[in-house]
Amino acid sequence: MDWSSSQTPRVKMNHWVKQRQAVIRVVLSWAVLSLFLLGWGQHANAQPVEPDPFRQFLPLTMGEPTLCRPTGSTFASLPVIPPRTDRPAALHPDLNLALRGYSQTDGVKDYIWIDGPTDPRAPQLSTLLSPPQRPPIQALWQVYDWDWEQNRRGDVITSPEATLIGLSATADEVLHLPLSGYDLGRGYSALVLYAEPHRITLKFTREDNVVWGYTIHLENICVDPGLLALYNALNVGGRANLPALKPGQPFARALASPPGVAIRDNGSFMDPRSIKDWWRSSVGR
Repeated sequence: MDWSSSQTPRVKMNHWVKQRQAVIRVVLSWAVLSLFLLGWGQHANAQPVEPDPFRQFLPLTMGEPTLCRPTGSTFASLPVIPPRTDRPAALHPDLNLALRGYSQTDGVKDYIWIDGPTDPRAPQLSTLLSPPQRPPIQALWQVYDWDWEQNRRGDVITSPEATLIGLSATADEVLHLPLSGYDLGRGYSALVLYAEPHRITLKFTREDNVVWGYTIHLENICVDPGLLALYNALNVGGRANLPALKPGQPFARALASPPGVAIRDNGSFMDPRSIKDWWRSSVGR
């Protein structure tokens, strides 16, 4: 038997398989090399990514919103004195403080005395916690101004020295509407102009703006889910009514990070550390 002639087809088949494998290896090698060169070229020609100036100095993000426990309060609403806000509340830098942002600053982390007249009916931040107290101040921030003509954030507000303070509070501690001498009717003293899971804006008049009267911004808090649901429904419904709070009514809880508090008078950011204005009704913690 001629063994050489019987093996010829098998030898030819092995040779063809080896050639095909070699071609495949070459093609794959060129593909990998091409992808590498393409990626390198794009990386080399890419422009450096500039930080978004609109978000650069916003508060530290806390990831997914914390599920807030109810405070036990029930919530109602009051009619708003028209006109309503001139843009969606979430996009209004007077209502949503996150649009302005704030930058941490140095200064006296304590309550201070500022000379000048005072309003005996002004909201007392000392009653935010129960019992009334002056909790230690853990941080100071400067809120950014707003350029209304360019519709963009401006520089930080440097006068007063601090426009947002971080208060020491126990995680899950209940927060109450600060007491004041203002009555909006039916026993209510403030409206909720803006709310999201971790911030709220409170107004001590019934206008849908911060132009007149006192406004309080609270950051890094856990808003009562019932209050948040009511606000969202009324906001979507046209803001003819907004949630209303009674003096001392629980409306939120503190988070692990210090609650941030800012207060405004006729739109102007005030110094939240002022004893004679916001902390008269208080005792040491």
